[in-house]
Amino acid sequence: MEVSYFADKCFSPPIRYPLAHPVPALSRYSVSLFKNKNPGQANSVGQIRLRSYCSASGSDTLVTQSPKEDGKYREVVVNGKKEDDFGDLKYWMHKNGLPPCKVVLKERPSHNSDHKPIHYVAASEDLQVGDVAFSVPNSLVVTLERVLGNETIAELLTTNKLSELACLALYLMYEKKQGKKSFWYPYIRELDRQRGRGQLAVESPLLWSESELAYLTGSPTKAEVLERAEGIKKEYNELDTVWFMAGSLFQQYPFDIPTEAFPFEIFKQAFVAVQSCVVHLQKVSLARRFALVPLGPPLLAYRSNCKAMLTAVDDAVQLVVDGPYKAGDSIVVWCGPQPNSKLLLNYGFVDEDNSYDRLVIEAALNTEDPQYQDKRIVAQRNGKLSVQKFHVYAGKEREAVSDMLPYLRLGYVSDPSEMQSVISSQGPVCPVSPCMERAVLDQLADYFQTRLAGYPTTLAEDESLLADGNPSPKRRVATQLVRLEKKMLHACLQTTIDLTNELPDHTISPCPAPYAPLMK
Repeated sequence: MEVSYFADKCFSPPIRYPLAHPVPALSRYSVSLFKNKNPGQANSVGQIRLRSYCSASGSDTLVTQSPKEDGKYREVVVNGKKEDDFGDLKYWMHKNGLPPCKVVLKERPSHNSDHKPIHYVAASEDLQVGDVAFSVPNSLVVTLERVLGNETIAELLTTNKLSELACLALYLMYEKKQGKKSFWYPYIRELDRQRGRGQLAVESPLLWSESELAYLTGSPTKAEVLERAEGIKKEYNELDTVWFMAGSLFQQYPFDIPTEAFPFEIFKQAFVAVQSCVVHLQKVSLARRFALVPLGPPLLAYRSNCKAMLTAVDDAVQLVVDGPYKAGDSIVVWCGPQPNSKLLLNYGFVDEDNSYDRLVIEAALNTEDPQYQDKRIVAQRNGKLSVQKFHVYAGKEREAVSDMLPYLRLGYVSDPSEMQSVISSQGPVCPVSPCMERAVLDQLADYFQTRLAGYPTTLAEDESLLADGNPSPKRRVATQLVRLEKKMLHACLQTTIDLTNELPDHTISPCPAPYAPLMK
């Protein structure tokens, strides 16, 4: 985020920071994405919520079936193993238009021996920068335009109460009720196999138990998880809107309306599953921007320092690799500029080398301050708001503290004449007194210490657990997250202490601040 800095005398100078197939039905067999209320009933394209998670969790999934069901199947050898034609995703894709590609599906063990191994996309041959790993035709890509068959309706739905993810999830849920009749059966089966897990075999915290969420105590991510869950609940309550507005689509499904056909927990699992694999396409219409691409995530691993992206090209979605790969190597793609809190929430992993990782610190001018309106005007003039969010990036903590100081100093101005000087100034004309600077730095130091005290473990204990312990996958990824947060907070605290030590007179007491800025 780029922020302009205050030019007034209390402020430091500017610093810069950094759709042709009708869409068929899905499988009837339960897998971790969606659970059926009545196992004997054929599955339908029901509700699935797609926000930003990996596949759903639990013992039931979108598709759970025996290869011998219906008494016939075709065996296909994939990576030395036999799978029926319903279960082999890549075979199904080639059969339906996928051109020759340079990837294969491989598998790695799951942390839970009761669960099937995780599938992932790997290079089938050596690849060089610029090689096209695969190109998936649009006939095999699920978008809102294809689901609803009308771009106008798609835009209407998604600009009101429902997100693209919720609509896509609902479609897949009804498709699943169609069982093997669904064109998308193999794809849904694969999503179910992933069980809402990313390549680290961890589900999004949206599907964690209350005791597992406790691993995130002290982290703002815990509140984000609860807020996202509430948002999914609100979307579930609006699902019937799709049924009534796009009735022509659902005429092929002889089932109840969404909220009667699918319990909330099933919708939530579906939503999370879609969230974990949806791709945000660039330079396409609104109704096509969110897409479900077989061979895409979660079969592709995400990485923050990779620049390869799935892109819309003519009548396909393709992946051009941005680095060399040896045959058998796992293919990775860029997850976008997301901090680790979002990576965990959406995909169930934390990237230790994430240059986009950040903490958010919110500061606000005190509305009870008699000079609040004047200070608000000065803040706006310098690119800040009366309630301002500051981003602390890993490795750039000193810059972040320097960005906060001018804003906090403004909040400490109490003398009306000094405030008028600040308002009329065109440069650094209001001196910062030693006692004001001491008060500002003390408030910052107290803030960082309070946030660190909110975690039940120390940074050293987290590092010891990761180095010597054998935590569960969820405990491990949660500890990775809070450890990185604490490192940033410690760096900010140390910067504040260093600045305090640089003050010329340590005997000066902090100035009283009846209307000090509020921080959270």
